[in-house]
Amino acid sequence: MDPARNKLLENLLEACARRDQGAFARLYEVTAPKLFGVAVRILRREDWAEEVLQDCYVSIWNNAGRYAAGLSAPMTWMTSIVRNRCLDWLRRPNLEVVLQRPDDNGDDPLEAKQRQAIMLAFYDGLSHSELASHMRQPLGTVKTWVRRGLEKLKGCLGSA
Repeated sequence: MDPARNKLLENLLEACARRDQGAFARLYEVTAPKLFGVAVRILRREDWAEEVLQDCYVSIWNNAGRYAAGLSAPMTWMTSIVRNRCLDWLRRPNLEVVLQRPDDNGDDPLEAKQRQAIMLAFYDGLSHSELASHMRQPLGTVKTWVRRGLEKLKGCLGSA
């Protein structure tokens, strides 16, 4: 990568460390296509890559202050976050098989938002309030997604 691009990304990461949302939006705009490509190559599914990449950008935002330019280039640092998160995704427990498994009719057992809410609660330990904040949805809506999703999973597990 050229030095000017490296400097731009370093500056954006520094601004993200100061909680500059505009800089974060610009960082996402500049880096997401490449990082999404990395995630797709590892996971081989675009839907999984999208979910993992979302988590990666949360991690980048939260850890931007820890980036050390002397240790690695910005894209190298962000790519390692994506790579590690993808590998973690591939090693996740078997509950994911149930969450992703189509039912007997070939339909997905859960709606996307139900799946996302349950996975964030189960894998990341988020409370209902944290889920609502993370997903930018009303608390009652998130609680309903989780409750209905768990009911569907119970039905899936009962028939498995």
